[in-house]
Amino acid sequence: MKRRVGILGGMGPQATVLVMQKIIAAVPAMDDADHIPLIVDQNPQVPSRIRHLIEGAGEDPTPVLEDMARRLVAAGAEALAMPCNTAHHYAAAIGAAASPVPLLDMVALSVGHAAHLAAGEGTVGILASPAVRKVGLFDAALADRGLRVLYPSDEGSLLAAIRQIKSEGPVASARRSLQAASEELLSRGARVQIVACTEFSLIAESVAEGAQSFDTLDRLVEAIVAFATSGTKAAG
Repeated sequence: MKRRVGILGGMGPQATVLVMQKIIAAVPAMDDADHIPLIVDQNPQVPSRIRHLIEGAGEDPTPVLEDMARRLVAAGAEALAMPCNTAHHYAAAIGAAASPVPLLDMVALSVGHAAHLAAGEGTVGILASPAVRKVGLFDAALADRGLRVLYPSDEGSLLAAIRQIKSEGPVASARRSLQAASEELLSRGARVQIVACTEFSLIAESVAEGAQSFDTLDRLVEAIVAFATSGTKAAG
């Protein structure tokens, strides 16, 4: 039997659907029972992480995220995953609420992968919400690996693109904004780039030609599949 994973979702809703689609695609299956059991809390009512962290005026999402974690554990989740980069700022509180069930940390997983790709280069670019830079979500962990972090200079354009994807979907103007930001990072020496916003996961292919980018959501999917299938006995 595969182990159940709980998803703290709704941030945004399309990103949650995307991670589920990626999990399904990642599992070789001959029948329904071959797939990974998920318990999904698709909660678009989580207070805005951007409003709380950037504007300093919004409601703190921590209590809502803690409640989601507890509900998922009570429903039988054996590990938790959260397809939202910015919300990982609250990971310690979520992990405490879910204890002893582990939270599969998308940020830590991505830092390790970036360090592998950027070995000898020294620089990693981050394509994310301005909130990610403001709270230094990746910075300390990448610095511990000897890596310097670069962010695009036009944060306003990226924030507008995120809001546009939330309201309109993966439109062409958002793709152009992401490509321009990626091209700028590449011109400043960041060949390795982390797509670190799950809205941008919907347009992750829209990076600059020549950039070696990866999506944090894909690292999370790998961890979910590995956890759910570890210890699974082969049929027969």
